[in-house]
Amino acid sequence: MFLNYLALALMIFGALVTFYLIIAIHDIPYEIAKKRNHPHLDAIHVAGWVSLLTLHVIWPFLWIWATLYRPDRGYGFGGADGNPQLEARLAAIEQRLSAMDPDKGAVAQSRKET
Repeated sequence: MFLNYLALALMIFGALVTFYLIIAIHDIPYEIAKKRNHPHLDAIHVAGWVSLLTLHVIWPFLWIWATLYRPDRGYGFGGADGNPQLEARLAAIEQRLSAMDPDKGAVAQSRKET
């Protein structure tokens, strides 16, 4: 009789530990995003809870989304800032565009001033 109760206690303990681990694992992307001051922190947190319903199928994508952002450089898709070759090509394209259509040139010129 004692072994029956011991087995029941071990089964309940195992179920509780498994449930806790599932909850703890689903929150890892949120913790990473919080540590990196991610701009989509709330979306990652909600998607983590939704991933519980999908049996963590979307969890790897949340992990990638959370780790892709860095506070010092954002997502890393900076554009032409700091690259003189790209800035020169962009200026040449804007000049050609302004020669084709004066209205577009005004837009490009106002963009340059800001």
